[in-house]
Amino acid sequence: MAETHTLAGDGSSGQDPSQVVSAEEAVSTHAGHEGHRSVFWWHFVEMVVAMAIGMIAGAAVFLTIVRMTWDEALLRYPVLCLLVMAFSMTLPMVAWMHHRGHGWRSSSEMAAAMIVPAIPFICLASLHVIKGAPCGLYCALTVPVMLGVMLYRRSEYAVHAM
Repeated sequence: MAETHTLAGDGSSGQDPSQVVSAEEAVSTHAGHEGHRSVFWWHFVEMVVAMAIGMIAGAAVFLTIVRMTWDEALLRYPVLCLLVMAFSMTLPMVAWMHHRGHGWRSSSEMAAAMIVPAIPFICLASLHVIKGAPCGLYCALTVPVMLGVMLYRRSEYAVHAM
């Protein structure tokens, strides 16, 4: 086993002999960082999947209730469509985060990352500045916002068990 050594004996090197690190430990420390990165990105994928499942389920329930196509609903109920998408993405994501062991602070931050980007679109639709609801643009915007929150708290999202 390869080791990094300090000068032995007189302690003149100024290093603590108990701080000797083997080559395997050094490599495993580097591999540990790689593992944290893969946990982070796996968690990101899980969150996107939770969002997608929520969007599909929420849209299906909403369209069943209003008895129209998605395009018709976007034109007739633009604000409601945006609210349905926002909450349909948020609820399963927060549920998944709790399943993964995240607390309320993290869940609240992620919920805000899903809901806050909807606010300008809701305002524009409410004021009839735009016709219909730009749900595709809104939903696409939530992914980088979510990633931003995850990067801000990267140490937390890189260590939660799968």
